[in-house]
Amino acid sequence: MPSDTMPNIGGVIFDLDGVIVDTAQFHYTAWKTLAKQWNYELKINDNEQLKGVSRKDSVAKIAAWAGVQPTTAELHDVATRKNKLYLELCAKLTPNDILPGIANLIEELKENHIKVALGSASKNARFVIEKLGLESTFDVILDGNDVSHSKPNPEVFIKAAAQMKLSQQNCVVIEDAPAGIQAAISAQMLAVGLGDVAELHQADLVLPNAIDLTLSKLKQLYQQIVI
Repeated sequence: MPSDTMPNIGGVIFDLDGVIVDTAQFHYTAWKTLAKQWNYELKINDNEQLKGVSRKDSVAKIAAWAGVQPTTAELHDVATRKNKLYLELCAKLTPNDILPGIANLIEELKENHIKVALGSASKNARFVIEKLGLESTFDVILDGNDVSHSKPNPEVFIKAAAQMKLSQQNCVVIEDAPAGIQAAISAQMLAVGLGDVAELHQADLVLPNAIDLTLSKLKQLYQQIVI
């Protein structure tokens, strides 16, 4: 059973894409290339709807938009080729690609003995984290290989809390996608959204980015809403 049931922040769970690093363009480039085989021109707004969605579900969405009905084998082939293209782009990442504010926030959390976890739908999360030089930073890493359900299902966040040996109510999630915010809410965790207020309005706090996100601000939010 989780040991931390006192009213305080025990752990912070970070999404990867759009929170720690901006690989949205990599995803868009790869998906757009593959969508062309179905004569479909993938749009930026389409890509926004794929945020936080599993690769398998993303392929199905694109096929539906394109008005095609590929076989299961064809869907798998497209997903595999997309991943290959994506990894080729991710291989160029360095620690300089960590988004502003994130490294400072993680350092502050670690200094104050607050556990740090990664909760990502991406099956490539560990590869990306390694390229960013953050592989030893996280107490817990969970990605698409560790869960059966993608966001907005809260499975990844619930498992992260359990592995950190924390109550779900003692965790804060930092996300950039509506599906991730919904997952955090379903897991009974505080949700901090990074991005557009209109898109992430369900979050407990929305900021344009993590530049001004500090432990003090997280504690203040926790005290206002939980305690």
